[in-house]
Amino acid sequence: MKGITIMALEDKLNQAKGAVKENAGKLTGDKQLQAEGAVENTVAKVKDAATNVADDVKKAADDVKDAVDGAISSLKNALGNDDK
Repeated sequence: MKGITIMALEDKLNQAKGAVKENAGKLTGDKQLQAEGAVENTVAKVKDAATNVADDVKKAADDVKDAVDGAISSLKNALGNDDK
């Protein structure tokens, strides 16, 4: 989870860097700098969204695992078999 947090922070920083480049390009009339900034910003947003999806999928998988483990324990208890 720590790696995901660091990746998300890097993505946010790259979004900011892209936005700064894009706005600097707009202010100076430098179309290439503006385009580079827009691309960097967009790529960082997509990576950030993918990181969020990956985090959500991991959480859902953990929830399913916990639910299955709980169901197995309950079934064992109901059958009087507490051995794992």
